[in-house]
Amino acid sequence: MPRFISSRYQAGSATQMSVIADRAREFDDVINFSLGDPDLTTDAGIIEAAAADAKAGHTHYTSSLGYPELRQGIVDMYRDDYGVERSVDDVMVTTSGCHAMWLVMETLLDDGDEVLVIEPYFTPYPHQVRLARGVPVFVPTTKENGFQVTIGDLEAAITPRTRGVIVNTPCNPTGVQWSREALEGVARVATEHDLVVVADDIYTLFTYREPFVPFASLPGMAERTVTIGSFSKDYLMTGWRIGWILAPADFVSTARDVNENNVFTAPSISQRAALNALERRAELRPPVKELYRGRLQRAYERVQRLPHMDAFEPQGTIYLWVDIRETGLTSLECAARIVEEAHILTIPGTAFGASGEGFLRLAVTVGEEQIDEAFDRLERMSIFGD
Repeated sequence: MPRFISSRYQAGSATQMSVIADRAREFDDVINFSLGDPDLTTDAGIIEAAAADAKAGHTHYTSSLGYPELRQGIVDMYRDDYGVERSVDDVMVTTSGCHAMWLVMETLLDDGDEVLVIEPYFTPYPHQVRLARGVPVFVPTTKENGFQVTIGDLEAAITPRTRGVIVNTPCNPTGVQWSREALEGVARVATEHDLVVVADDIYTLFTYREPFVPFASLPGMAERTVTIGSFSKDYLMTGWRIGWILAPADFVSTARDVNENNVFTAPSISQRAALNALERRAELRPPVKELYRGRLQRAYERVQRLPHMDAFEPQGTIYLWVDIRETGLTSLECAARIVEEAHILTIPGTAFGASGEGFLRLAVTVGEEQIDEAFDRLERMSIFGD
């Protein structure tokens, strides 16, 4: 039925990764470093509290902005954890961070407006911009500049149609935590060119170098920053599909109007689970952070022992961004060889934009025993030999 499919999608959506993943299914001993889904189950107390709330009647539509007590909990979290004062009118609960990003783009963009997407980027960003009939404009970074955007490259990408810039730190896929200097540089550019900064704050817990700094907390940026938050990674709640938007109240009000024609409101039971998670964050989050910090450090140490492989010392997220350029292979070729010869699944860097060529992303969503087994296998591959 191709004639019934929009021309936007007729080319198909198969990715590099889907081909490699299909190949990996042929083996029964695959070690999977591909999917950024924490392997730990949501805390039992959160699950039990959500079940109790469902039995108590929390199975109906909520306010289109989300449960008032959850929105207040998010406000309290920004105040208590970051010293940022916001109003509950600045918060909308969404059906995941990805839904929030689409909703932000739909609210922000007119047809043909441009959004600066800094490479390497979370793979859906360009498509989320296009879904809102916008145009993604890619801004390169390099290992030599720490995969942090330079002001010169950012300004070179700006045109009269530029509407906003997406900032993601700590960054998926590189794991890089942007410096205060880099953040302030983006803030200056946004102010000078009247841009909206969309801060995709998904890995706020997983910062190993210095404390997380919300972009909206920078001087003068609260009124031009739209923050996207999520419970998925920080609280091990990927399957609950719950996130939020923090923005000036008029933007939030319009986003709510847009969303009433989409999913109306986030799932009530997931919102109750999120509320319980927020209330217990001081107890729940530190052990998770230390677990993934330890896994990343183990993987990093093993990388350092391999010829033709290198990586930054872990700064943030749950990912290791591995430089394989010395193998002489492309990212796709290297990932394919690793699947074929070592039965290890990784993601080629080009899945995250042109700046990712020569790199692989490893998600440390397996235990240290499997990490060691994976690198033992890699050590036996000829491309990583002396």
